[in-house]
Amino acid sequence: MLAPPLFALPFPNIDPVLIELGPFAIRWYALAYIGGLLFGWWMAKRLCSSPALWGGHAPIKPEEFDDAVVWIAVGVILGGRIGYVLFYNLPFYAANPWEAFTLWHGGMAFHGGFLGSILAMYLFCRRRSLPFVSMLDIAASVVPVGLFLGRLANFVNGELWGRPTDVAWAFVFPHGGPEPRHPSQLYEAGLEGLAIFILLQIAIRAGALARPGTVAGMFVFLYGCARIFVEFFREPDPQIGYLLGGWLTMGMLLSLPMLALGSWLVWRARRRPALSASAP
Repeated sequence: MLAPPLFALPFPNIDPVLIELGPFAIRWYALAYIGGLLFGWWMAKRLCSSPALWGGHAPIKPEEFDDAVVWIAVGVILGGRIGYVLFYNLPFYAANPWEAFTLWHGGMAFHGGFLGSILAMYLFCRRRSLPFVSMLDIAASVVPVGLFLGRLANFVNGELWGRPTDVAWAFVFPHGGPEPRHPSQLYEAGLEGLAIFILLQIAIRAGALARPGTVAGMFVFLYGCARIFVEFFREPDPQIGYLLGGWLTMGMLLSLPMLALGSWLVWRARRRPALSASAP
């Protein structure tokens, strides 16, 4: 049993709805998705417009990425929702199938959105005869921005809180019971978002885009590490709880394959010639 802390930080009671006009509401969570998509779109086009970062030849043109954004957005939303339904609350949605379509009630899974976006990019690249792995690199370089904004929105919504703790920076969340808890959403924003973004930008400036798969592999591996680490502080979803003896969570389980996939992508990229050696 944790000893009660001397004090807990007051939770900033921010209304999750920014603007409400009759039946229509603009929520911070929706703005996080939109803001992440728009900023990522802008930044990705800058990468496509900077041949030097690719060793002298950008394999994807800015206007080609313009068309890909719609596919990626659909893949993220559909994959995120389907992933949540399948991985986190299947019995409920099996009994209430129409609830699967009520996106405004919440419930998105990163790992589902991750798979959905990969499938969308694969189909788009195949349709346009574009290099799929380079498209993955572009998307991976900007995804941390959306993760950062999304985790901040989770904190504003007072959801996905952490485990009970006696640390000095604990919060008592409005719907998390009386115990002070880790602000695990902020941990995730800092690690999955800010830290990975900085590391990827350093790698890109060091020439990582010239070896297709390096940036994507780094992102997948680093996200898996960050998510597994934060899961030790995050409260598991109540409908699932802990797995395998009370320490493994669904977030950890879904992140473990990412370590192997990310490592393989980087290894594969290092064994192939850089774009500067093979670009027309």
